[in-house]
Amino acid sequence: MGAPKGNKFWELRSKHGRDKLFATPELMWEAATEYFTYIQETPLEQEEIVKYKDYYEKVSISKMRPFTLIGLCLYLDCSSSYFREFKSNIKETDKDFLTVITRIEETIYNQKFEGAASGFLNPNIIARDLGLMDKTDITTNGKDIVSKYSDWTPEQIRAEIQRLDDK
Repeated sequence: MGAPKGNKFWELRSKHGRDKLFATPELMWEAATEYFTYIQETPLEQEEIVKYKDYYEKVSISKMRPFTLIGLCLYLDCSSSYFREFKSNIKETDKDFLTVITRIEETIYNQKFEGAASGFLNPNIIARDLGLMDKTDITTNGKDIVSKYSDWTPEQIRAEIQRLDDK
């Protein structure tokens, strides 16, 4: 026998959505520092074969792990979208959370930057992640050629290429 017609038991729920993960900004910072400590205390391990004189040995090399916002969210059992929404919906009465979130983001940024600058992390990957890559347009000299040619037929494009080649 199914539920009675018109049953709206789901409307009895007194609240919708997830509660705040942390009652106070201090608890949020404490959880973040637990994540940072965990990452530092559990480096990635890479095995390498090293040769000393005529003897080969397998050794384990510890590799620095970068702090990440996604890693923090996984550690806190929330999604990164939850974290972003929490940050963007902070009320005036909860402004201290914004201070802690900024401190978390700056700690993550700084650890990645220092790790890449010192060679412990891949500088190319970290620079891209932190938005530090120089972007130079070497093909179009900064001109928007896509919109100029985007509605051209293949015949028009071939004719333009021929015209440019003839110059």
